Amino acid sequence: MPTRTGAVRSVSDQAHTLTPKAVIGIAVLGLATFFAITTELMPVGLLGPMSADLGVSVSQMGLVVTVYALAVALLALPLTVATSRFPRRAVLIATLGGYAVSNLLIALAPTFAVVCAGRVIGGVAHALFFSVASAYATRIVPPRLAGRAIAFVYSGSSLGFVLGVPLATTVGEHSGWRLAVGGVAVASAVLALVAVAFLPSVRGEAQPHLGSPKSWARSGLLAVGVADLLLFAGHYVVYTYVGPYLEGAGLGHDAIGGALLVLGGTGIIGLLAAGSFVDRAPRQTLLVAVAVMALALAALPFVHGSLVGTFVVAGIWMAANGTTGTLFMAAAIRTGGVSPDIAGALINGASNVGIAAGAAAGGVVYGSAGLGALPLAAAVVLAASFGVVVVARKGFPLHGHAQATLSTTSIPVITTSIQTITTSIPTLVTSSIRTIKTHTSSIRTIRTPDTATGSTRLP
Repeated sequence: MPTRTGAVRSVSDQAHTLTPKAVIGIAVLGLATFFAITTELMPVGLLGPMSADLGVSVSQMGLVVTVYALAVALLALPLTVATSRFPRRAVLIATLGGYAVSNLLIALAPTFAVVCAGRVIGGVAHALFFSVASAYATRIVPPRLAGRAIAFVYSGSSLGFVLGVPLATTVGEHSGWRLAVGGVAVASAVLALVAVAFLPSVRGEAQPHLGSPKSWARSGLLAVGVADLLLFAGHYVVYTYVGPYLEGAGLGHDAIGGALLVLGGTGIIGLLAAGSFVDRAPRQTLLVAVAVMALALAALPFVHGSLVGTFVVAGIWMAANGTTGTLFMAAAIRTGGVSPDIAGALINGASNVGIAAGAAAGGVVYGSAGLGALPLAAAVVLAASFGVVVVARKGFPLHGHAQATLSTTSIPVITTSIQTITTSIPTLVTSSIRTIKTHTSSIRTIRTPDTATGSTRLP
């Protein structure tokens, strides 16, 4: 009887303790998200060189963004349901492999059609990746830290936007777009090896809880998806054309890249805010964020004559937007209306529908009413998103989980975990090359003592 009690207590303690292995897993997921966003947005900065090399117009080259978003929007939910029973680590590694194959095919593509095919492969991987990654994060940490885990994973999105895309664009401009895309392909493949070594194992769902539109409505999940779709639509009405808008405000064309880098960096401020409040005041934080976005966009036309004023207001808009990804994903998972992976798929799909709709609507407004009308149109859409959040109290409850803080003993754990990952990458690559050479020279299977016992030893 005492043994049984001790065992139960041990399991309970483990369920509420942040382990070093979990911290390492969250770090790997953050890196994976970085490369996922870099893959998704990289062509935006390389459309000119790619179109010139492949002999198509820039507008036609823009279709590579559209096909990617469509693949994500259409396949996020079906793919997540179809793979829900598979071990989560295997699925996540497969998506990283998909990113690597996608970028490699594009880097070697002889024609525009092959590039589109490579982007479709990337879209398929992306449709599954974000659905799995967010839920993965919540299942390897204690429940009280679920929101913060999602926030950390989404920090990879901000860093991909702020650092990954500009870096790939710079490499593409100076050394060729094929080298830039190929570099991301290699990095994705290496990260897949890192995930094999470091990601904790998580079982799939034996019977994934898919629910129905009626149950989604009852739980509040449908309202979360609608609000998320409207927010992304409103944001991309302007953001799709933020370059021309900044030029219209007086910024030189050669300074657009740096300006976008700075504006993207303000999103990290919002991400930090989301990480601080997602577990204790998610509803209030989201309402403030959406309201600030709408008001900032509505104010943009009034400061358009001033470059400094435009930059300040646009920075406020982007900082507020940085909070929303974490808050919406956490809200969807916490509704409990479906399994976490399914919730991630629905939000992933809704976001991409919003992106496509916002970009299309922005094009219509731009063509009919001019550049200056874009911010006001976006503010109207964001006001609708704000209204949904206000009304939908089930999807956006007043109280979140109790706030958790890191103890001083957690700091060495985090530092050591990140150091372990970064220093082990060369070891993993070298070991992989040696393994390939070994298998080509001999077909014998070498079993080490660790393999025989089924244990895993980290490099």
